[in-house]
Parts: sequence; C-alpha cells; structure tokens
Amino acid sequence: MYVRRHRGMVCAIMLALGLFVRSAIADSLSLHEAGSTLLYPLFQLWAPDYAATHSGTTVTTKASGSGDGISEAIAGSVQIGASDAYMSDEQAEQNRKIMNIPLAISAQTINYNVPGLNSTGLKLDGPTLAGIFAGTITMWDAKPIAAMNPGAKLPHQRIVPIHRSDASGDTFVFTQYLDFSTETWEDDVGYGTSVEWPAVDGEKPATGNEGMVQAIAATPYSIGYVGISFHDAIAKAGLGTAMVKNQAGQFLLPTAETVSAAASELDPRTPADERLSLAFAPGAHSYPLINYEYAVVSTDQPNAATADAVRQFLLWAVSIEGGSAPKYLDTVQFIPLPDFIRALSENQINRIH
Repeated sequence: MYVRRHRGMVCAIMLALGLFVRSAIADSLSLHEAGSTLLYPLFQLWAPDYAATHSGTTVTTKASGSGDGISEAIAGSVQIGASDAYMSDEQAEQNRKIMNIPLAISAQTINYNVPGLNSTGLKLDGPTLAGIFAGTITMWDAKPIAAMNPGAKLPHQRIVPIHRSDASGDTFVFTQYLDFSTETWEDDVGYGTSVEWPAVDGEKPATGNEGMVQAIAATPYSIGYVGISFHDAIAKAGLGTAMVKNQAGQFLLPTAETVSAAASELDPRTPADERLSLAFAPGAHSYPLINYEYAVVSTDQPNAATADAVRQFLLWAVSIEGGSAPKYLDTVQFIPLPDFIRALSENQINRIH
C-alpha cells in the first residue's frame, strides 16, 4: 500500500512538473532579427533592455546585411528583417504580406583615408563620387576634387574605392545619391542593395559596416561609405569624414540638425506602405545621405502568441518612451520618427496577426 501511494505521489509530482515546464516554455518566446549592419548596434542596445522589461520575450539579433534581412523575412526564417532599404516594387508586388516599417531615421557617411588629411573634412559631391567609383576620376589631386578643396594639399596618389560586397542598404542609399545627383549613373549602374560596380583598378570589396571601416583604415588613399551608427569605430580608426554636397549646393556633415532638415523635406511624401527614398532631399540644410531604417515583417505570423510578441516589440521600438528614447537613438546617432510617420508605422504594426 505504501509503495503504491508513494508511486502515485511521484507520478503526480512529475506530472505537475511537466505541466509547469511546458507552461514556462509556452510563455517564453524568442523573436529572431537579422539583416542591416547599420541597425545592428541599435538592436544590440534594444535586445537586453527589452528582455529585462518584458518577461518571457527575448530578441536575438544578427548582422548579415539588409539584402539578407529582406530575404529572410520573406522566407519566414526570421520574424524581423532589418534593412536600410525598402523592398523594390517587384519584391513588394510578389510578397504582398511583407511590410516595410520605419523604426527610425539614419544616415551614411563618406569616409576616406588620406594621410595628412583625415582631420580635414574634404568636400565631395555626387558627380565626383560617381567618377571615383566608376573609375573616371582616379587621383586624389584630380581637378574636380582640387576645385572643391582649394588650399588642401591633395596628394598625387591613386584613389582606392571600397564598396560593399554583400547586399547592403548602405549601398542602396549611397547609389541612390549617385543616381539622383548625376546624369549618367542611372544609365550606367543604377541603384540597389547590390549593383554591378564598374571595374576600377585597385578597388576593394568589404563585408558589412565593420568590414568597411576596417578596409578603409587598412588602405591608404581609400574611400568608402559607412553607416553612421559606426561613428565611434570611424573615429577610433582615425578616418576622415567628407562634407557632402546637397541638392541646394551646400557641403554638409551629418548631424541631428542636417538629418532632421532633410527628413522634414521628404517625410510628408511618405505613402501608407512607407516605401520612400529620403536621399538627396531639397533644402539648404539637408544632409543628402539619409534613410528610414526598416523592420521588414510579415502580416501573417505562425501563431497568435508570436504575432502579439512582434507587435508589442515593434510598438515599443518606435515609441519615444521605449526604443526611440534618446538614450538609444543618440548612441547610434539616429533621429526618431516624426509623429505622423510613427502613426503610419503603428498602423502597419497593428496589421500583424
């Protein structure tokens, strides 16, 4: 009798433990994000704080490039694809359940490694950058560069252009600027997360923003483009940051003021699906290389719990009391969405089910 009672108690305890473990597993949910290396530093700030304040939900994050973020979101292998680029018209048409949701506004910098001039903000414009990456402007003391930088002791050294080898939202924004600010880039190269770069002697590919910083730092007389969230790495590497010519003819660095000025010029044109380029905005104070930072997300999630977790995280991410608070965005030099763009993002987020 004692043995049977003992066994019964053991079975009851084991059953209760099993139910508890299954309940704990059911209540614990992990959201997977992958994509933009520009957004990666922000997700690294977000993930631990969100987990600490939202019991049962964790966010894993992976820097794999915007192109990968879009493709993984479409494939359903991650809940959140991070991208500096919105989906193309063709991608959007073929994947109508995939949304492009702005989380914040960011910028790219043009960085160079010219010994003796890295502390000087050299001035560069779109046609000159297009010429460098097309191989028609090959020397640092070429006339177009010298004309914009009178008094600068430009060396007679070959320019080494460095571009992303992975599908990249930074490439998307940079090539949009070249496209919009020149007459020939669209016909010769165009823009996208991946483009067929013209063959240039000495050019170098790099993977991710970290790879870009490393490649520029390791290559004297090189030039490339880097997401602004890597500003600390850029400074640590001692790279120069160019002043870039905008549509109004002004040479500017990316600051909260110049990024905000550019955004204010184009934000009102944002459609309901929020796919819009912010590059080369009009206005005297508009920095020309800015963009929305997107979460690429499916409206259809595998179950109600996942859908609720994705919605709650994204609503927190765009909230100025949550992920868009200054303690997060200032660290990566992003700016928050204007109220009416945040409302558009919230409308899209609330479609997730």
